[in-house]
Amino acid sequence: MLTRRHTLRLALLSTVLAAAGVPVLAASPTSLNIFVPAAPGGGWDQTARSIEAALRKDNIITSFRVEHRPGAGGAVGLPIFVSSKKGQGDTIMIGGLVMVGSLVANNSPVGLNQVVPIARLTGEAEVIVVPAASPFKTMKDLIEAMKKDVGKVSFAGGSAGGTDHILAGMIAKALGLDPRKVAYVAYSGGGPAQAALLGNQVSAGISGVGEFAEQIKAGKLRPLAVSSPNRLSDVDAPTLRESGVNVELSNWRGVFGAPGISDEQRKDLIALMEKMAAGSGWKYELEDKGWDGILLTGDAFKKYVDEEVVRISAILTDLGLKK
Repeated sequence: MLTRRHTLRLALLSTVLAAAGVPVLAASPTSLNIFVPAAPGGGWDQTARSIEAALRKDNIITSFRVEHRPGAGGAVGLPIFVSSKKGQGDTIMIGGLVMVGSLVANNSPVGLNQVVPIARLTGEAEVIVVPAASPFKTMKDLIEAMKKDVGKVSFAGGSAGGTDHILAGMIAKALGLDPRKVAYVAYSGGGPAQAALLGNQVSAGISGVGEFAEQIKAGKLRPLAVSSPNRLSDVDAPTLRESGVNVELSNWRGVFGAPGISDEQRKDLIALMEKMAAGSGWKYELEDKGWDGILLTGDAFKKYVDEEVVRISAILTDLGLKK
């Protein structure tokens, strides 16, 4: 902790250096609070833990606090983040495509325009899985069951209106079925969705590949198809297109700063994410989780988020998922 005397000395030194023409770098956060608007075990929680692991490994930051506020794909946590973290330059919130869809679907009064876009970090394909003992051996088996009665094939996934829900609706529409009749069961995170699958409470599950990876490797869940344009090296399953479903979808995740932070604090957080993304720790996390690194920061990321809100609003309206 810096004392008042130390703070004044540093401020005086910065003034002297600036007057002498010596550039002074802004002080990056020495600790980081990570706000996760979802339950432990899901993709956002994994993203938070990977950020922490990467920053620790590269000795960039070693002090962390992770806070979870799950519910409705971020529609519960976002208002809490906005109201309680104002001006906190050492705090980030995890978010992504799931939150965009959930906020639109739930007609949330609080939007992503009330937080500060810092960086898009990862992209991840979705995977459709079934319990190991499921009668559905292939994606084509699941498709046939959906065609017979779409309402009898239940899907476990994340929040209503999120990426998983969107994919279920897109699959139904591509098959010529009514997306509004899809039996989609929304959970607050990957952990509860996995429990429902392993307990044979639903027919199938949809989530990011990383969320189901361990259960797939353990043989407890069987992957039927992935939503990527090409097959994945670490998942033994065809693409949806190969299975006769003309659909592709990628789930992105990133971080946002608190409302009311200064321009310098925003720049510090952007620089922190850029430094992390260039380090060996983050590269290891990407490879370990099977994520694609799709770094986009600052104003370019803000533009991307604004465009995503428009795009996802149109998709949800088309699928009958927008309230």
